[in-house]
Amino acid sequence: MDVARLAAKDAAQAARVLSEVREARLAGQRGRVSPRPVIEQSWGRMLRSGVDPDHDFRAGLLSADEVRRRREESRLKDVLPVLREGLLSVADVAQHIMVVADADGRVLWREGSSPVLRKADGLGFELGADWREDVVGTNGVGTPAVVRRPVQVFAAEHFVRSHVSWTCSGAPITDPRDGSLLGVVDVSGPLETMHPATLAWVNSVAKLAEARLRELHLEALERLRAVAAPVLARLGGRALVVDADGWTAAVTGMPYPRRLALPKSLSPGRRWLPALGLCAVEPLAGGWLLRAVDEPAPVGGGRLVLDLARPRRPSVTVGGGAGSWSHELSPRHAELLYLLALRRGGRSAAGLAEDVFGDASRTVTVRAEMSRIRRYLGALLEHRPYRFREDAEVEVLLPDDPRDLLPDSTAPAVTASRTP
Repeated sequence: MDVARLAAKDAAQAARVLSEVREARLAGQRGRVSPRPVIEQSWGRMLRSGVDPDHDFRAGLLSADEVRRRREESRLKDVLPVLREGLLSVADVAQHIMVVADADGRVLWREGSSPVLRKADGLGFELGADWREDVVGTNGVGTPAVVRRPVQVFAAEHFVRSHVSWTCSGAPITDPRDGSLLGVVDVSGPLETMHPATLAWVNSVAKLAEARLRELHLEALERLRAVAAPVLARLGGRALVVDADGWTAAVTGMPYPRRLALPKSLSPGRRWLPALGLCAVEPLAGGWLLRAVDEPAPVGGGRLVLDLARPRRPSVTVGGGAGSWSHELSPRHAELLYLLALRRGGRSAAGLAEDVFGDASRTVTVRAEMSRIRRYLGALLEHRPYRFREDAEVEVLLPDDPRDLLPDSTAPAVTASRTP
């Protein structure tokens, strides 16, 4: 069903049709039309997690001090002018509100039409409120955060009955430095004010916000580069300067890596880094100076935790003598590391190609992706065949429901693992 087209012609009729679809689905019956896939999948998650469709649940609001603290620590504050300029003037006239929530689903900013803001209060759509999907059901803040793409939730596509008089259009905002989720920007209002172009508009502004974050990151690297130049000019051997997230600003005596995986809590002194080996770490304004020290690698494989428990937010955490660090994974890298964790004896490029694509000839793609993975896992991964080091402790955290294991993956070996 093309909800946007139907709603553009007759919003009331669209709402009635969606209400019938929702009631049929909740009753376990087949409706005369099917919900959109993104909505049906969300409803499935709600039914499995036990969200009550007839009674809304409201987690405690954050205190005003906690909201202020989160605002100050969030990178979203840097793009708030972009969001306001792109959304607020139109939203106010169209009887909508703009809502900006952090990656935890907590509402940090909320502006727009005063009458609509008062209506939102009645739904618990307030500053500090928790609008994660698994708390309040399918909605324009929580659902985009789960599926990591723009989503419009129209009328009875909301899972909880008290929300069906609203339409929400939300788009995720990701950190261009590492792809992690920063939060969601959402435009919401009464269903009769819905317009089919709203979602595209919100997503376009979210992309402008990400572009601004990218600009700010490059500007910060330029400032760090200016600090690093005279320091590196006095040094011999291999050295580089990186920002707090491991992005390289300048280098001497070695190839230029775009980014290094750093321990979670880096501190001055001698530290072992997977991509560089033993380093002397010194603080600089806005980053770190890393000077390679040519000594043998520390003994021991370390501990690796592959976290697949959060659908669509896979990550890997590595711990060892140098501390620990985490890296958010792309869907493809999550697939490959999961398969290597299943097969500790190792897998050839052809074997991994068969596991991932169902086609053993696609070895070039596999080798390229494994090369990228080895840039941040370093000595923890061996090749010929690809495998984790024998002395590395590897733990895989899986979702409670096997169907939520890498839900967007079509890799034959992954889909086979979803069968209970």
